[in-house]
Amino acid sequence: MGDPAGVGPEVAAKALSDHDLHAACRPLLVGDAAVMEKAVALVGAPMTIRAIADAADAGFAPTVCDVLDLNNVDLGTLQLGEVSPHAGRAAVAYVKKAAELALEGHADALATGPINKAALRAAGIDYIGHTELLTDLAGEDASAGSVTTMLATPGLRVVHVTRHVPLADVAALVTKERVVDTLRVTHRGLTQMGLSQPRLAVAALNPHGGDEGLIGREEIEAIGPAVEAARGEGIDAQGPIAADSVFFRAIEGEFDVVVAMYHDQGHIPIKTHDFARSVTVTLGLPIVRTSVDHGTAFDIAWQGQADETSMVEAVRLGARLAQGCG
Repeated sequence: MGDPAGVGPEVAAKALSDHDLHAACRPLLVGDAAVMEKAVALVGAPMTIRAIADAADAGFAPTVCDVLDLNNVDLGTLQLGEVSPHAGRAAVAYVKKAAELALEGHADALATGPINKAALRAAGIDYIGHTELLTDLAGEDASAGSVTTMLATPGLRVVHVTRHVPLADVAALVTKERVVDTLRVTHRGLTQMGLSQPRLAVAALNPHGGDEGLIGREEIEAIGPAVEAARGEGIDAQGPIAADSVFFRAIEGEFDVVVAMYHDQGHIPIKTHDFARSVTVTLGLPIVRTSVDHGTAFDIAWQGQADETSMVEAVRLGARLAQGCG
């Protein structure tokens, strides 16, 4: 469901009232039934909420939203549209329960609503986002070096070498080892999604690809050697390619995915190309996990304005991936 103070409940309500979605999968919402009742009423979704205590009790009716009810939100004190430790704790509880269902084989895929980093911090929860939390929950089946985030929108996929770190720290983190690890997990993830020989484009870090060392040496000392090492392992990787052209080339069909060096280098092209339909996929986990590609949007939360398209796309993609289709 995501953070109950944000747009997660309303985009879930809108998405789950889409009958086409029910043709793709058997949806079960993990969250708080009372919050979802409020969200359904807010958006006028044509369905009823049914609270259940066991995933095995979930039905298959498009007019009924089954909620595995953790009953962990006090609507009387919840501050809608605001950072709240109460909401942060609740949101993490939903992720943990849903991941447990997937890890134990009771669910085929997990699609997550947005959580808020400030709310997690206020709640004393030491995770910067879903990826780090899910990596820990997967335990020995996943490690920090083998899990990464891929953003996908029709016509463009992007994976990141570094994610939630300050821009000032990025260059030091762009090492040959880290880039090679990212290329490996990207290649493996796309292969699992059905691409027999995925084509990876590797973005440069510096302007003009470093101009042969005149504007930075990361391309010479880390990125280039990493690409060569990956190619030696049979991975179809090309680069480093200047970031001001590599995304256009991928959109034109030359590459299946772009490996970006840092958060905004990859996020900006994805969200410019097709913001509404962009979703997140976590590669390297033992479960299928997709997510909306937007935040809690507290500025418009609980006003009925939030666009559910990303949630619909996340659930649809999760269903396809669970069937081994990209």
